[in-house]
Amino acid sequence: MANGQWFPEDWPERIRGLADGTLTPVVPKRAATVMLLKDTDRGPAVHMLRRRASMAFAGGAYAYPGGGVDPRDDEHHVRWAGPTRAWWAERFGVDESAAQAIVCAAVRETYEEAGVLLAGPSADSVVGDTTGEDWEADRAAVAAREYSFAEFLDRRGLVLRSDLLGAWTRWITPEFESRRYDTWFFVAALPHGQRTRNASTEADRTVWIRPGDAAASYDKGELTMMPPTIATLRQLVSCATAADALAAAPGRDLTPVLAQARLKEGEIELYWPGHDEFTKHIPTDRPTDSPTDLPTGGASA
Repeated sequence: MANGQWFPEDWPERIRGLADGTLTPVVPKRAATVMLLKDTDRGPAVHMLRRRASMAFAGGAYAYPGGGVDPRDDEHHVRWAGPTRAWWAERFGVDESAAQAIVCAAVRETYEEAGVLLAGPSADSVVGDTTGEDWEADRAAVAAREYSFAEFLDRRGLVLRSDLLGAWTRWITPEFESRRYDTWFFVAALPHGQRTRNASTEADRTVWIRPGDAAASYDKGELTMMPPTIATLRQLVSCATAADALAAAPGRDLTPVLAQARLKEGEIELYWPGHDEFTKHIPTDRPTDSPTDLPTGGASA
């Protein structure tokens, strides 16, 4: 394949269904994912995980820690540092409870999947080590949804550090997908004293890699990724440090990127507005049981 772009094999059939009105789009669920950065002598590196090859969706693809919002985090008022909930609500275009839940999801998923916690005992501190048995027991309980992340913070007497996050971009799963997410992408710097580990049951490998190197490997077909992943990696290349990425985040446009499919000259054109590299053309007369010409491969978003 020309690059490492990954698409589900059933997309052509589902796109045709959307075009002819036989497919009703599902409502996307809110989600968050975090591009965790650390500085190196050659520029910042980003923490990525590789989804297990056995995963039904995007198996083998490289991605960032992330996942869906826990509705319980809408309801519980957590101790909070940094920009206010009202500030985040305006940034996201949602109400304050939804804004809290999105930020909580970003911090929670980073903790669940990478073992890194963007919270501290006070508004100007961050926990220094999350690798002990008691921390692991709490992390596993949160991951198992035994209690919400907001409840976990309360139990630990911790303040969520929303100032350690920068909202970077927003992507919505295409309307023709069976599982859809409205995902906010964040940047964050690895806190001093903490270290990442593979705490995800969905990943078989984690790496620290410079965005430019990851993008080059994608272009060679060596790393597989979903469109949002490679798009955000390319955007990070110009950042000389993790602090540069965080400083740039408040000025980033959060207008959602949503793939479009349209009938054009006897074929379906699949495109992401503003991201021409992902445009694909699919013949409308292809039998639904024939192989797709969309590239597949071995890594995730």
